[in-house]
Amino acid sequence: MRRTFLKIVRYFRRPRVFDTALVAVLSLPGLIALLFMLPRGDLESVRGAVFYLAGMPFLLMRRRRPLVTVALVTVVDVASIASATAVNTGVAASVALYSVGRYTAGRTTAITTVAVFAGYSAAAEVLRQFTGGWVVSLFSVGVPVGIGLIVRLRTELAERGRREAADAAVRAERRRIARELHDVVAHHITVINALVGGARATLPPEQEVTRNALESAEQTARQAMSEMRRLLDVLRADGSEGPDAATGVGADRLPSLIKEAKSAGLPASLIVTGEPVALPATVDHAVYRIVQEALTNTRKHATSARASVRLAYEPQAVEVEVVDDGLAASGGAPGFGLGGMAERVALCGGQLSTGPRPEGGFRVHARIPLETP
Repeated sequence: MRRTFLKIVRYFRRPRVFDTALVAVLSLPGLIALLFMLPRGDLESVRGAVFYLAGMPFLLMRRRRPLVTVALVTVVDVASIASATAVNTGVAASVALYSVGRYTAGRTTAITTVAVFAGYSAAAEVLRQFTGGWVVSLFSVGVPVGIGLIVRLRTELAERGRREAADAAVRAERRRIARELHDVVAHHITVINALVGGARATLPPEQEVTRNALESAEQTARQAMSEMRRLLDVLRADGSEGPDAATGVGADRLPSLIKEAKSAGLPASLIVTGEPVALPATVDHAVYRIVQEALTNTRKHATSARASVRLAYEPQAVEVEVVDDGLAASGGAPGFGLGGMAERVALCGGQLSTGPRPEGGFRVHARIPLETP
């Protein structure tokens, strides 16, 4: 029984169903009066019932077109006042005025309310010679509009509360993910860093190559920890600036990236042309990540390679190019690096081209426009 009742309630809460039922219920007294008074020949009552029913169908569009609805209903009411059938607003006009307050806002509501009030006041004072008609019109127009405004504001406040609750839930989930990442990933990276440092410290003095490799691995682990902490800060914050905004990497870090690549065994060089300028944050991070990913791909998928990085500053754009001359290694599974590059460049409104070079090796080229001041 309760489930059936809830289904019925949900059905009638649909806007179209509710408005249709509302018009049917409000029209019922007029239809009854019309049926009873017409056989008796009470023309005045019949005329009043006709005017009463004439405004009801317009209420079917009160949600979608509240201004049109109130205008049409007001015309019917003014005609009723002029025919000496009514003195002021009717039931349909009250519902239409409520809809104006409920579904319109700001200046539109105020202008419509004043216009309707002026129309009813003029009709009562001039057509019916009803002294003090403006006082009645003030209440009959202002009260429905005011109730509609109150309902609209309460609904908006409730919706805002639901959005804030959802945002709070998202922030809580982000903080939970940050805690999980910190507890799991940070712990393992710290252990790796400690083990590598311990192994480096116990090496004999003559194993210089192994010592340098372990030192490079130790520095890479420390850098990964540093960047992960910044990303965790983003997760704990609102995240409005995007994950890359807090990583602190950009074009100015490219020399350090080239140095790390050399330490890892990849001969690499950096050429910067043009006058360096401050890049937008998104572009700045994209440039760094493109070079980082391209060098990583070269180390993973090419043998006996040398890499060259070119960064060109232009008046309206910045270009970054990474080329290598290595031979493609066989057996490597394709990753997500190139897709990630494409997403970053597309986010900045730029163009990315990647592929093998005719003379051998691989080329990554991105051109990203800069916002003109």
